[in-house]
Amino acid sequence: MTTANAYPVTQTILTIGILGGGQLGMMLAEAAMPLGYQCVFLEDNADCPASLYGRVFHSEQLEAFIAAADVFTLEFENTPTATVKQLTDLSKAGDKQGMFPPLIALDIAQDRLKEKHMFNALDIATVPFREVSSEAELQQACYELGLPIVLKTSRGGYDGKGQFFIKQDSDIKAAWQDLKDAVSGKGSLTPTPAPLIAEGFINFSREVSIIAVRGQNGQVRCYDLVENHHHHGILAKTQAPAVGTSHLFQQATNAITTIMNHLGYVGVMALELFVTKDERGNDVLLANEIAPRVHNSGHWSIEGAITSQFENHIRAVVDLPLGDTDNVHPAIMINVLGQYPDISAVLNIDGAHYHSYHKGERDDRKIAHITLMPNDVADLDPALAKLVAVLPNKVGLDKKSSPIDNKSAAVDAPTNTETKSEKTLEDTDVSAEDRQTEKPVKADVNKAKK
Repeated sequence: MTTANAYPVTQTILTIGILGGGQLGMMLAEAAMPLGYQCVFLEDNADCPASLYGRVFHSEQLEAFIAAADVFTLEFENTPTATVKQLTDLSKAGDKQGMFPPLIALDIAQDRLKEKHMFNALDIATVPFREVSSEAELQQACYELGLPIVLKTSRGGYDGKGQFFIKQDSDIKAAWQDLKDAVSGKGSLTPTPAPLIAEGFINFSREVSIIAVRGQNGQVRCYDLVENHHHHGILAKTQAPAVGTSHLFQQATNAITTIMNHLGYVGVMALELFVTKDERGNDVLLANEIAPRVHNSGHWSIEGAITSQFENHIRAVVDLPLGDTDNVHPAIMINVLGQYPDISAVLNIDGAHYHSYHKGERDDRKIAHITLMPNDVADLDPALAKLVAVLPNKVGLDKKSSPIDNKSAAVDAPTNTETKSEKTLEDTDVSAEDRQTEKPVKADVNKAKK
């Protein structure tokens, strides 16, 4: 008995190679399968979530991984740039059919200073910042920006590591002593020498993000702005769409489209933003950071958009037409951290959609997400209350005044910079905004490029 070829004769891409095998890789593979594509993964943890959907190659098996795939993408931005360059060179030589997103996007996303400079060069406003390579430069930055500020490593660091909150002049010396090794590359915070970055504080009303996808033909499609809330530095809740942000949507889409076109980007990108006021009291957006990959704040799109961020990323990578990004119904996405809830109790809530990452339980580990999408929008908040009641970890949503609702914070606190080890890769889509409870002195936003 013979079987027909499972692929159309015109299909030249059969297998997608994904750098990383966490939950993002798993959900990319889930989206690829209905389109007729298989996935393989480069990941040192053989039991990673993505292993349910394809073969996992250890980093020492790089050549075998390359041989097994036709085109390549990634699920975390701290992928070694040397590996991405190798895959890019193979594509340029015609041996493979592409590495998406491009190397330049990773290079910028891995360096806070490069990222901020890119934003400003593209006339995208940010919080004021200064490059710091000595204690004297730190003193000058504190004088120019005004205290308080946050001093951070420009590379590396995650979940609050690699940063120092400077409240007063007496903190400056301690901050320099704590982070100076990153400048010389002697410390453990970053493997390569890199300047520090000093960032001013600013008042903002809320944090939002926009996710977009860019195809190989340059077409860009954007999802709705969503509002994000964090708990202990980890994304706790995303509401899609963000209520009352229609007047900011064009500014957000212009910013992310400009960035993607500038980088020659292919695939899904997230841009994190803060809503603040200009000198006339009008709402404006400040760019925080990009994530050159599918993003935690876009998980709602699996049920809540016509085409999910995961499917659109796959479409872009294999050069298929992009799908409609319209929101089909308002939704709230909640991350499950540390301990699994009773799935029956969750699914007893009308409109609840449960996504397990097949991970072991551990404190603050992202192990699942739940999207609430009841038929009646008026039922969203009651459904959320029911869900919080059955979550072992309430992620701060059971409190009237929670740290995730703090409206005064350092803009661009630690970014999504987990490394490839299992210890950090499993939460590669963590947005580690370290909310400070102290009321900051308002920074001079006009120092940021408009």
